[in-house]
Amino acid sequence: MSERVLGTVKWFNGSKGYGFIEREDGDDVFVHYSAILGDGFRNLDEGQRVEFTVEQGPKGPQAASVTIV
Repeated sequence: MSERVLGTVKWFNGSKGYGFIEREDGDDVFVHYSAILGDGFRNLDEGQRVEFTVEQGPKGPQAASVTIV
């Protein structure tokens, strides 16, 4: 199982379904709406604290299994 990390939503475009999370170590990670856990409409707000794992995506690291903390 991958290590979960904490971060803050840098920005998220709900209509396009993606954005970036700033990890606590300073690196930004791409996030797609499909990686947000939960039922119904999945969206993130700027400044929101989240916990997630990092996986290697087609264009580099991306967030997976995102939960709001």
